[in-house]
Amino acid sequence: MNRAKETSNLSGGGMSGIGGPGERILLKDVRPYGEGEPVDVLVAGGVIAEIGSGLTADADEILHADGAVVLPGFVDLHTHLREPGREDAETVETGSAAAALGGYTAVFAMANTDPVADNAVIVEHVWRRGREVGLVDVHPVGAVTAGLRGSELAELGTMARSAAKVRVFSDDGRCVDDPLLMRRALEYTGAFGAVVAQHAEDPRLTVQAQAHEGANAARLGLAGWPAPAEESIVARDCMLAGHTGGRLHVCHVSTSGTAEFLRWWRSQDGATAVSAEVTPHHLLLTDDVLGNYDPVHKVNPPLRADADVHALRRALADGTLDCVATDHAPHAAQDKDCEWSAARPGMLGLQTALGVVLHTMLEPGLLDWRGVARVMSEHPARIAGLADQGRPVAEGEPANLVLVDPETRWTVRGAELASVSANTPFEGMELPGRVMATMLRGRITAHEGKIARAEGER
Repeated sequence: MNRAKETSNLSGGGMSGIGGPGERILLKDVRPYGEGEPVDVLVAGGVIAEIGSGLTADADEILHADGAVVLPGFVDLHTHLREPGREDAETVETGSAAAALGGYTAVFAMANTDPVADNAVIVEHVWRRGREVGLVDVHPVGAVTAGLRGSELAELGTMARSAAKVRVFSDDGRCVDDPLLMRRALEYTGAFGAVVAQHAEDPRLTVQAQAHEGANAARLGLAGWPAPAEESIVARDCMLAGHTGGRLHVCHVSTSGTAEFLRWWRSQDGATAVSAEVTPHHLLLTDDVLGNYDPVHKVNPPLRADADVHALRRALADGTLDCVATDHAPHAAQDKDCEWSAARPGMLGLQTALGVVLHTMLEPGLLDWRGVARVMSEHPARIAGLADQGRPVAEGEPANLVLVDPETRWTVRGAELASVSANTPFEGMELPGRVMATMLRGRITAHEGKIARAEGER
């Protein structure tokens, strides 16, 4: 007897999670990587049990996907969840909801909280909160330096040995500009296979900087943030990584010069493991949008020129840049609804990332659906060393999945996003690709724009 419930239009907002380790869910009429004719995918025991046509397995739930594209769940190496300290801007719970609704199954929470995540107590708090919420895997990023002050290393080894098992360290928001300190960080973290993620910005070149140094900044009377401030730090740190054997990850690459240097660096014999990310907003927006001084467009590094945007797209397409990371940076209203010079830099990104990537990379033919999976799931999972994320859509693999309706377009409204904050630069923009459902270890966490609440793992 088929005891399955038909799950074509799940409700959400307080509902219990759908599926789980002991449940069987049948995904009807999906297209793995957008290829071929639709097939059915049976999920059981938290893994993909069977893929085939016309499956009639005895399932607890049946989700009719109507030809949706199925990909491995997305992984974000660069998320600001603001907890602890700035819960007026975001929390682990609201950020996890935004992530699940955006197709993510794992996120890395940056260390610039209050207090700073520079010790085992704070990273374990963030990790446990993620498990309690249970919508995505929340991996805390540990600070490289104590208090993000850039004067001495934080408790890197203690955080790595903690229950959170920290494997990514970053002072993001601030650059580790002392070359000796950066060298020591690469040496120390290299001993246990961790990654140092650098916010590349020479602070001596960006004093009072407010926008990309160029014609628009000059016309608007805004102090310029020159491209060499990023490029010089990236070049220095690649050489330090090569010297020490440490692992370097370059955060939010924003200039054509950085992309070109990374392309050259990787062509050298014996070049060490260096990875790099680009944000959705740097793939789409330019400093031409700054004309009305709306602080929603203020971000660090700043929006660059059109030539930079196109260079970043090419670099992501050819593998010079490994992955897309959102740099999801929610801010409370009082930190954005003010004059430009006083506004905090940052933009929301978790729920809009897929649409921007489809618009800038898939629609022009720079990436196909496998390429989207590569830059939004497979590569970030590999960089962070996540064994169960970014896995192929294949039998026997973990059921961390996202279903995407490729035909539907939707309009971004900040007030309708799951984050506490509403500072999206894409307000009113129509984006392609709607996340139909997200699945974490065989449990549906989001469906049709609604969150499926579940008791967190213990």
